Amino acid sequence: MNRLQGSAEALSALQITEDMRGLDTQSKSLLQYAEVLAVILRDTIAEYKGYSWKEVAGFIEVDSITSTMEVSPGRTNTKIRSDATEYNNLNEKTSLFDLAFRARNPQISTEDIQINLHIDVEPQKTYDVGYPIEKRGMYYLARRLSSQLSLALNITDYNRLSKCYSIWICRDDIPKEDQYSISVYEMVNTKNTAPNTVSKENYDLMTLVVIKLGNTVYNGDEEDEEYELLRFLNTIMYPHKDDFMDTVSEYIDFSDNEALHKEVIHVSTIEQIKYEGMREELTAELTAELTEELTAELTEELTAELTEELTAELTEELTAELTEELREEGIQALILDNLEEEIPKERTLVKLQKYFNLTEEKAKQHYEKFTSGEQNIITV
Repeated sequence: MNRLQGSAEALSALQITEDMRGLDTQSKSLLQYAEVLAVILRDTIAEYKGYSWKEVAGFIEVDSITSTMEVSPGRTNTKIRSDATEYNNLNEKTSLFDLAFRARNPQISTEDIQINLHIDVEPQKTYDVGYPIEKRGMYYLARRLSSQLSLALNITDYNRLSKCYSIWICRDDIPKEDQYSISVYEMVNTKNTAPNTVSKENYDLMTLVVIKLGNTVYNGDEEDEEYELLRFLNTIMYPHKDDFMDTVSEYIDFSDNEALHKEVIHVSTIEQIKYEGMREELTAELTAELTEELTAELTEELTAELTEELTAELTEELTAELTEELREEGIQALILDNLEEEIPKERTLVKLQKYFNLTEEKAKQHYEKFTSGEQNIITV
């Protein structure tokens, strides 16, 4: 394989993701790196067919990557509109693209003029959200297309419109017969009674790609269509595996970051870093106290025994404290992710009781605590 050159930042994000359980927040963070996006785009964007991963990575405008672009009507193009029109539709519910960016369209760009594709990538924990994902995807495409025209100008130039892609990667709750499949929905010209036809680039402006995973195990064959893409997505969307980094490294080369690789493997999550820091600090304090209290009569063996006992007690206390803290963070992550996916409150409460052994009353208390002030915003 013609592997991509991996950055230190992407490596760090991958190592953190490795220890997570595929939560939407971690997946979204990982997808912000060009080398990761390039693997996905090469096999989902028709304009990139035949290009290498490295070439596709070069097409991505890294500075344009954002996860805060609003989908709601009248707000998607706030950066190019005047203050007078910025708040026209604030009474509508606000939604955000998960990951919106621009990438060069090599088919119609020239040395002097660059034409971009407008792309958004939407990682979803579940395909079964109570409504057709495909309808939501088409709505996002319509907003992405309309946002290219400035409402601040009196003249509307439709020549400025460029093609939009919306790529949805759905992880769980996929019907068995649909697992590990890719569906593409696009604009097509179905009838012509005139001798002349319009160039496809003038009407084919929206393409929706829905990728359905559905199982932690991917049993595809190398000869299968889109094998490389589906295997890569299986790895990063179900990351808690022993061979996680080995598989990722078949696509992205981190050999220039070997030292960082080793360091991040040693402390690969924020929680572990915090734990190690607290442990070292408290151990240092205990060691100082022991040094003062021990007399010259204590042998080296006794010193080692006492230190081991104190370290064991310290580790037990820290573990209990951090376990409760991580449990609270896990509850919050589940609630906010379900809220982003617009999953009904009742289903969320059931999940809280099941996964965290909470009573119904405790589940409700946590739900109210972490959803306070979030009801009017969907961060999808």
